[in-house]
Amino acid sequence: MNTQTILQTYINNIIQVNTPYSSGSGFVVDGVIVTNAHVVSGLKEVVISAKTLKRQKAAVIYDDQVLDLAFIALPPLNIENPLHLSSKEVRDGDLVVAVGHPYGLNYSATEGIVSKADRLEGELEYLQIDAAINPGNSGGPLLNKKGEVVGVNTFILLNAQNLGFALPYYYVREALDAFKALNKTNIIRCFSCKNLIEEETIENDCCPRCGVKLNVAKERRLGYRPSGTVALIEKILSALHIDVTLARESQRSWKFTQGSAHINVNYFESGVIVADALLCNMPKENIEEMYDYLLEKNDSFNYLQFAINENSIILSYLIIDSSLTFEEGKRGLERLKLAANRYDDILINQFGATRPKREDEF
Repeated sequence: MNTQTILQTYINNIIQVNTPYSSGSGFVVDGVIVTNAHVVSGLKEVVISAKTLKRQKAAVIYDDQVLDLAFIALPPLNIENPLHLSSKEVRDGDLVVAVGHPYGLNYSATEGIVSKADRLEGELEYLQIDAAINPGNSGGPLLNKKGEVVGVNTFILLNAQNLGFALPYYYVREALDAFKALNKTNIIRCFSCKNLIEEETIENDCCPRCGVKLNVAKERRLGYRPSGTVALIEKILSALHIDVTLARESQRSWKFTQGSAHINVNYFESGVIVADALLCNMPKENIEEMYDYLLEKNDSFNYLQFAINENSIILSYLIIDSSLTFEEGKRGLERLKLAANRYDDILINQFGATRPKREDEF
């Protein structure tokens, strides 16, 4: 199969994984979502989405710091063409395709060759590949030309061009078999004695078999805990009946919808908090009348402001972190939610503005 056919055939298996710290990739195989441990960041819960899977929360059921592997519970998902792990030896020069979400860009596929099939890094062998992989590709599948999984895209060397490394399929098979043999969830592999440990048997964040301190156990126990202004913003969002975990794009960025409106909230290092909604694109006619309408509304608004950025019409709420209180933030964001869902329709229906294309529509 060529690269385009591989992507079209197996696209429903490719998962995007988001945490407050980063985004990465994963893929469905043998009834679980496989990704890298560093993608899930030691959390027990992450946010996943796919071509036919609405953005939702999912449990991390296996965290393996030794192999840098993690398994995520798979929600109900109808996959016509499931992925399978390869069982054939990978050789130098084999053609491969790396699939994932680099930099959060959906469904990217790059092709290349296996430069070296057994590159030793520490105690593990990796597939060295020249297929371009970037941050966000981590956890995605490396496929051969038959569409079989030969590895998990895991890391790159900084400042090196097209020098990537994938964990070979046989490590994934070993981990899957050991995990499924336990018939339990919430499993951690100890990085010292390498035993699989049931999380409920861990006391004081120490391995019950060898006694070493397990940082991942502590991270999973504590979870993500925002503080300061970030915690206040999330408290406000929760009060507006927004699921903060699903809305969270990063530690300082959130995105949610209200009706047909898409709203972004960003907290910048400068201390400025900007919540804005891209309502629509400029019309080709009725521009003067629309300008008059926007200026009139700006004169009457409290908290909100219309603006035009190139071809885009935006409705915004802005506040400085030192001025943010729960009451002020809740009032401003609530008004933005309601107004954004109202004014996008007004601008489209009355002035001929057009709806913007969005990434989730592709």
